[in-house]
Amino acid sequence: MHKKIVNTTQTTHIERQDMGNKPSIQTPMKMPLKDRLLLSLAGLHSLARRRDGTVNRRLLSLLDPDVAANPKPVLGVCTSDFTIDSSRNLTVRVFVPSDPSNIEAKLIPVMVYFHGGGFSMYAPSSEPYDMLCRRISHETSAVVVSVNYRLAPEHKYPAAYDDCTDVLRFLDSEGTRSIDALSNLELDFGNCFLAGDSAGGNIVHHVARRWASSTQNWKKITLAGAILLQPFFGGEERTESEIRLNKAPIISPDKCDWAWKTFLPEDANRNHEASHVFDSIKVGIEEAFPPALVVVGGFDPLHDWQIRYYEALKEKGKQARLVEYPDAFHAFYVFPKFSDTAKLMEEINGFVQANNQSKV
Repeated sequence: MHKKIVNTTQTTHIERQDMGNKPSIQTPMKMPLKDRLLLSLAGLHSLARRRDGTVNRRLLSLLDPDVAANPKPVLGVCTSDFTIDSSRNLTVRVFVPSDPSNIEAKLIPVMVYFHGGGFSMYAPSSEPYDMLCRRISHETSAVVVSVNYRLAPEHKYPAAYDDCTDVLRFLDSEGTRSIDALSNLELDFGNCFLAGDSAGGNIVHHVARRWASSTQNWKKITLAGAILLQPFFGGEERTESEIRLNKAPIISPDKCDWAWKTFLPEDANRNHEASHVFDSIKVGIEEAFPPALVVVGGFDPLHDWQIRYYEALKEKGKQARLVEYPDAFHAFYVFPKFSDTAKLMEEINGFVQANNQSKV
């Protein structure tokens, strides 16, 4: 049964399963056989990770084939690609509801999405992320701009943060007029949302802080919310969930260590501010930091880091909402038939609607 935690700065309401009976990797996960097979195939991506901290891009391209953009509606959404900076191959995939005239609001919400993959894998054109962003766009009736940021280890910290911030700057500077799919739409940049999963959730935090630290320097973009799906945070210590779920699907502590090594500066450990964000939050977080939706899963080794992030925001008086899916593993949302995926889409839509000031 789906249980969720709801918490804001105004109210405190917690509904949660008995944590004395925590899931372990031996606990059966509830999912269709087809998704179990897809989950097994997803593990093959680890074969592209070399021990020396590099990625076999040729092998990865076979394991993760691109999906072409489609100007015709699929699941009620049209897609197109746009190059922002060819010198660093900074591109975006734009997802537009096929009939935005059906949207009740006069202005169409905008969501900027940062994909996961441990900072080293995947792209907006990867099939799981093409389908995920398509579904989010359809469910929220929002234009989704998915960022193809530079990947590690070829491009280490802070390249991903810089690229994603630059896309936000591009949108802020009337850049959408040069994107054919958006040029004739009335977009609501006064209620812009950042969203991302895993490493992308980490990027959401850092880009939101960059925006919040210089709000006076932005022309039209106001962040109405930050959506962090199982965000990738960490540190040198091993948490209880990392130890207990060290053989969980998709990720493990060893895989996470590898990802941090490829992304962080050469002389840094996992307590670097990019991964271990808690100390910087404790020192102080910007007043303008937007309301946050933090999604966690009971079978995710990163569970405890994600809970710690949520609690850090709360301790600083930030508006935050925590939603937990006890039966969910890391990246469950890229499996459309997993029972909690549909519930997550409802949560995301509810969060967007609740924080969309244009509808107040």
